[in-house]
Amino acid sequence: MSFGRNPHVAKAEAAEQKALTAKDASSYERAWRDAGRLWERAAERETDAKRRTLYSANADRARATADEPPPEGTASDLN
Repeated sequence: MSFGRNPHVAKAEAAEQKALTAKDASSYERAWRDAGRLWERAAERETDAKRRTLYSANADRARATADEPPPEGTASDLN
């Protein structure tokens, strides 16, 4: 266990990486929604106001990205 670190930040970043390598549209959307939820949890746990607003903005961006279609040239085009 690490003291003083917000574990949800690393989880949210990992979810974003998963979204970027998603093979189909549904897993792309699900991963971005998961990232948004994790960024929101990171914001709830954060005590620094500056980082809290940054994490909330990341949550909003992740949710907005989930609503968009996957970009062309993603991993789904390679298979």
